[in-house]
Parts: sequence; C-alpha cells; structure tokens
Amino acid sequence: MSQETSHSNNDIDHASVADHTNEAEVIHAEDIIHEDAHADEHAGESHGEHHEHEHTLYAETVFNIGDFNVTNSLLTSWVAVFLIIVLSLVIRAKNSRIPAVFQSFLEVVIDGALDMMDLVTNDREKSRKVFPIVFAIFLFVLINNWLGLVPGLGSITYDGTALFRGATADLNTTLALGLFSIISANIFGIMVVGGWNYFNKFINVKALIEIPGKIKNDPTIVLVNPITFFVGLIEIVSEIAKVASLSFRLFGNIFAGEVLIASISAMVAFGVPLPFMFLEVIVGIIQALIFSILTLVYYTIASTEHAH
Repeated sequence: MSQETSHSNNDIDHASVADHTNEAEVIHAEDIIHEDAHADEHAGESHGEHHEHEHTLYAETVFNIGDFNVTNSLLTSWVAVFLIIVLSLVIRAKNSRIPAVFQSFLEVVIDGALDMMDLVTNDREKSRKVFPIVFAIFLFVLINNWLGLVPGLGSITYDGTALFRGATADLNTTLALGLFSIISANIFGIMVVGGWNYFNKFINVKALIEIPGKIKNDPTIVLVNPITFFVGLIEIVSEIAKVASLSFRLFGNIFAGEVLIASISAMVAFGVPLPFMFLEVIVGIIQALIFSILTLVYYTIASTEHAH
C-alpha cells in the first residue's frame, strides 16, 4: 500500500515538474515573441527615418485631389511656373519706351538668344516663331534644376513626406517635357510644310507612286525609292528615340547631381559641399541649354521639307 502511495506521489511530482517546465517554455516563448516584435518595431522606425532622407527614383505623393496624386516634384513644377508668371508680369510692368537697366539687360538676353537660334534655323523669322516655346522650356528647366539645389528645401515635410523635390530629378517630369517637345515639333512641322508632305516624311507614299512614271528614264528608281520608303519608317522609330534621349539625359544628370550633393553633405555638412553645389549650378544651366537647343533642332528638322 505504501509502495503504491509512493508511486502515486512520484507520478504527481513528475507531472508537476512537467507542468512547470511547459509553463516556463511558454513564458520563454512569449518573451522571445515580444522581443522580436520590439525589434521589428524599432527596425521599422529606423527604416522610416531613413526613408525620409532617401533619394528615390520616383516622386512621393504629398496629397490627393480625388484620384489625382499630387507629388512633391509636381509641387516644385508649380512653384517654377509661378515664378515664371511673376517674372513675366514684372517684365511687362517694367516695359517702357526708354529702357531702364533691367529692361536693357533683358533685351540683351533676348537678342543673344535669337542670334543663337539663328545659328540653328538660319532664318530669323523661323527663330521668332519658335522663340516663345523654346525660351519658355529653357526657363522652366533652368528654374527646376536650381530649385532642387536650394539648401533646406528638401527638409520641409508634410506628414513625413518631403514637400518639394527637384522636378527635373523626377523621370515623369522629364518624360513629359520630352513628349511635349517632340509632339509640338511635329505639329509645327505640319503647320509649316503641310500635312501631306509631312506625312510622307515617315510613310513615303510619294516614293512608291513615282516608280511607274519614272522607271523608263531612271531604272534605278526601282531600288532607290523602296529604300527611301523604308527609311521613312525608320524615322518613326527615331521620333520615339528622341523622347527617350531628351528625358533620360536631363533626368540622369540632375538626379546624379542631387545624390552627389546629398552624399557629400551627409559626410561633411559644412564647407565641402559648396564647390559641388556651384558645379551643379553650372550643370543646371548647361542641361537647360542642351534641352532647349535640341528642341530647337527638332523644330528646325520638322519644318524642313523632305528632299527627294
């Protein structure tokens, strides 16, 4: 009887030890889960802090107007447009028959711009026609390039998101500018040379129609004109490539410059970034000039009749 009681007590003791062991394991597991949760939370917070200062390839949404996302690069574009409008109003208000210093300076700039455009178009009348668009593109790109370099502009945040970002450091902006330049150049070409002639630059139906009438006098036309037709089709691909060339060139140079300055500022905040910022100011002017000159070149090519 005593032996059975002893065995029972031993079983109870083993069960109690097992229960305590299970409880200890459960408590230990819960502690591990809580520690992992705290670690994930701290990691998420640190990641969020890092994200605020990260230079991303995409613009961040600041707020929404219905289904329309308003990004920080779009806000910077609006600021640039606002500055151009203010500048235009100031120039109009200061305009007079007897020019002051400011008006004289602007007249020198405009005359110099027209002279530079004449080197491409070889026609002052054509330069005057495209001047408003080309010069407006130059100002828009230049102001956006410089706005991205303003110290402290990127640190202005709303709900954890930077309010402003260099618009030309966003591929969406440069792609829109490239599309506008090429589409407007093609519209200008249609207005100057006519719809039918411009259509034959790309799909040269004229070259195929001319073959039966000229084959007797010039048998080589059977080989030349079909080649001319296919060259026109290649021009369509060329127009698409122009959009990519304009947009990626501008985006790559401006975005790389902003990342360079941000990286140097993170290492040495005072003094050292100044030479690089001055260099980026010059790069901003050069890139705006390149973009506007290429747009002028495309306008000139589009307004030139196709040679047979």
